[in-house]
Amino acid sequence: MASKSSTSDTPPGRPLVGVIMGSRSDWGTMKHAADTLEALGIPHEVQVVSAHRTPDLLYEYAGSAEERGLQVIIAGAGGAAHLPGMVASKTVLPVLGVPVQSRALNGLDSLLSIVQMQGGVPVGTRAIVEEGA
Repeated sequence: MASKSSTSDTPPGRPLVGVIMGSRSDWGTMKHAADTLEALGIPHEVQVVSAHRTPDLLYEYAGSAEERGLQVIIAGAGGAAHLPGMVASKTVLPVLGVPVQSRALNGLDSLLSIVQMQGGVPVGTRAIVEEGA
């Protein structure tokens, strides 16, 4: 799951896109985003960052993202799906929220959690689809 690729315009090892998810079980949805970035030669990183289980890691990840050279963060989460909004509250970078399908409401809960963010905390939202972003 630790994907990275590099282009000639970017120093090796310096990702431009962060692909994060609330748990390893979200990888089935987020894998498509990482595979697409890899195919396009866009340097990226993949990491599990939970809004609930590892909030300090989330704050550090989002707070340092711009300084580390990221230009956008793709954040996938299911259920309460707080990850995209929490990340957006800690960075000025664009955040794309990916609702992960849940068993209970088939991803509708995740979608509604992401699209109902407070004013001033913008999160672009993807549709509920298996291949995520």
